[in-house]
Amino acid sequence: RYLRKIFPFQSVLNHPKHTCLYYHLGLCPCLNAFNTSENSKIYRKNLRRIIQFLNGKSQTILKDLEKERDKLAKKEDFETALKIQKQIDSIQRIISPRTSPFEYETNPNLIFEKRDQEIKALIKILNDHGIETNYLHRIECYDNSNIQGTNPTSSMVVLTDGEIDKSQYRKFKIRTIKGPNDFDTMKEVLTRRLKHTEWPLPDLWVMDGGKGQVSSAREILKNAGVQVETIPLIGLAKRFETIVTSDLKEIKVPHDNPGLQLLMKIRDEAHRFAITYHRKLRSKNTYFSS
Repeated sequence: RYLRKIFPFQSVLNHPKHTCLYYHLGLCPCLNAFNTSENSKIYRKNLRRIIQFLNGKSQTILKDLEKERDKLAKKEDFETALKIQKQIDSIQRIISPRTSPFEYETNPNLIFEKRDQEIKALIKILNDHGIETNYLHRIECYDNSNIQGTNPTSSMVVLTDGEIDKSQYRKFKIRTIKGPNDFDTMKEVLTRRLKHTEWPLPDLWVMDGGKGQVSSAREILKNAGVQVETIPLIGLAKRFETIVTSDLKEIKVPHDNPGLQLLMKIRDEAHRFAITYHRKLRSKNTYFSS
């Protein structure tokens, strides 16, 4: 079931000559509906990788995928490179050590210990790269969502002591920006957020994005009198899960690093929350305009 999400394949011998439900779920390539030599080539490659994985050659697959990703990145085909990066991440999640449910019986504090490990790992990443902090009680992450500039929204999600804290989530319907403009959207959201003095300030700002988003956030925080030296600001670029600091330096750490996994968790949650709100607004507007 998990492998099919990473490497989609047809589950029936005689597939109809049109797209099926599983195609829309991202689980079937529907070769009969899209019968091209390029699709067939990709499909055969997927099947070979499934066989390799089941034969215990997961590291071989990872190396091949990383080479393929890097070639695409050099050609500036970032969209396809991102898809391959997601395959790499999914394989790493499958082969990473799992916690036995029985461990929770012998150690009731296991979940808290894991969260503490993630926070300490993230603090170490920051400290090792000149970002001084030793306390990450509250982490805020921001993400924007729009489709061709329509119904732009943004989300603020919060981790409290490493745990998702939905009671602190906030959603923003963008008021002043027309068209897709992530940078100006980020400025509006942070400006509105900082007006809420009743909300506690975070110990770390996280932007979903790279240098552009971080640069915009840094500017608005500086204008509001919030020093990034006091409250660190970073971004997490989707392309290769690269951490971007407030002075626009890039930090690359292994994907199995607990600190990076904590950032990926809050980034993915911010994206999910923003998309959910965007779809709600889009659906509402479609209903009333029809």
